[in-house]
Amino acid sequence: MKRSVIASCWFFCILFLANVQAQEKTFSNPLIPSGADPYSTFHDGYYYYTNTVGGDRIILKKTKNLADLKNAETKVIWKAPANTMNSKQLWAPEVHFIDGKWYAYYAADDGNNDNHRMYVVENPEKDPFKGEWKFKGKLATPSDKWAIDANVFKHRGQLYMIWSGWEGDKNGRQDIFIAKMKNPYTMEGERVKISSPTLEWERNWRGGPEVYVNEGPQFLKRGKNIFIVYSASGCWTDYYSLGLLKLEGKDLLKTDNWEKSPEPLFTTSKENGVYAPGHNSFFKSPNGKEDWILYHANDNPGDGCGGKRSPRMQVIKWAKDGTPEFGPPVSTKSVLPVPSGAE
Repeated sequence: MKRSVIASCWFFCILFLANVQAQEKTFSNPLIPSGADPYSTFHDGYYYYTNTVGGDRIILKKTKNLADLKNAETKVIWKAPANTMNSKQLWAPEVHFIDGKWYAYYAADDGNNDNHRMYVVENPEKDPFKGEWKFKGKLATPSDKWAIDANVFKHRGQLYMIWSGWEGDKNGRQDIFIAKMKNPYTMEGERVKISSPTLEWERNWRGGPEVYVNEGPQFLKRGKNIFIVYSASGCWTDYYSLGLLKLEGKDLLKTDNWEKSPEPLFTTSKENGVYAPGHNSFFKSPNGKEDWILYHANDNPGDGCGGKRSPRMQVIKWAKDGTPEFGPPVSTKSVLPVPSGAE
């Protein structure tokens, strides 16, 4: 009888532990309750994650598993000096490890949105949670126009920056621009416009100012294919969506080499209860076998551009022609497997 009881106990204990283990290998969106414009960099076994918190600062989170972001170590790595041109409205930060140093890129102004420009800070330490982040300056091409949402990447040894900006000095349309970089904190040459919001689904602005929007560009490469995924329409609308540019030539600085998909790739899913998905970034699973999209979205229609936007993620599939397939944004009720190789 005793042996039978002991055996039963062991059986249920094993089931319990297996269930706990299974639970640890799944997650549900959102990753944390609030956080727009999510971005992560994988370095030496850790993901370094950041998102817009507004105000005058940049926060950084450190974790081995983005699905466990809520328990990540968190630190304020940069607080802009008061009463400067970059002291307010810090948006869409990105943290990169380039040529042995850490760089944080962000958009900011002095309280007047017309003065939004891109800025960068540097940390020479191997661990971005250590050492001191120092201001390197403003990033601007000679025209020096309004700019937000920078994404920095290397292609064939050349460093580039893509961003959203105004062609002139007045609001009304946000385009996507690209330029070479001389180094991680210096621009090189003039900017080149590679996308404007010309399609109907890119020009929804209901309930807000009449502004046509292309913003949040992100570089994506798979094999020989090169893409830029961007956000379109007003973020204050439920029409906020992701679009795709594909490079059809070798020169990234030639406007005609970028072909735009006629339809959006990632849009609101009323069925799944996910609204205004956008301003994404990409990352690979810890074992490098999976591609994932990291993005923000709202739970309800009309939630707009405020603190209700929360970071979410889901795995990417690839079509036969090499283009990414995001599918619909998954419901917060869906239970998903964590990225492969995550602890």
